[in-house]
Amino acid sequence: MSEAIRLTTPLDGETVAKLRVGDRVLLSGVIYTARDAAHKRIVQLIETGAPLPFDPAGQVIYYVGPSPAKPGHAVGAAGPTTSYRMDPYAPVLIAHGLKGMIGKGKRNDAVRRAMSEHQAVYFAAIGGAGALMARSIVTAEVIAYPELGPEAVRRLEVKDFPVIVANDAHGGDLYEEGVKAYVCAG
Repeated sequence: MSEAIRLTTPLDGETVAKLRVGDRVLLSGVIYTARDAAHKRIVQLIETGAPLPFDPAGQVIYYVGPSPAKPGHAVGAAGPTTSYRMDPYAPVLIAHGLKGMIGKGKRNDAVRRAMSEHQAVYFAAIGGAGALMARSIVTAEVIAYPELGPEAVRRLEVKDFPVIVANDAHGGDLYEEGVKAYVCAG
């Protein structure tokens, strides 16, 4: 197994272009959390030209609604949510500079085209391992929509946050390649 690639946010197109499906990545730096309700609000702000809670250019969004933090921890369990709920909004954010998304499950064709067109990447995180994922989160701060509770937009500082490239900027799709490898092996 190849060694993990260490990346620090924010990301740029050149860095993203080097990534390929199946690459193991350890992310450090700042990432943001948002799920479907927050995505809808952010896209509405973009459509009306209103200020955004954060500038998406070069950023990574983690699709998560972390559980409450225990004393001495930044967050509680922080496992990924299913990404397809963000698919209606992701192309707009990608067109506005978003370089990475973290979640679980396949993305639709519109999201995959937007990633290729704008040099973005989709990382898969380990579903069911929220407590493990939370260990890589150093700080967490709600920056928008506190009324959404766990689904509020948060600014997270992460260190060696483990992810795998599931969709790259070249049209690669780990979910499709995995099925092909399995069918060919059988």
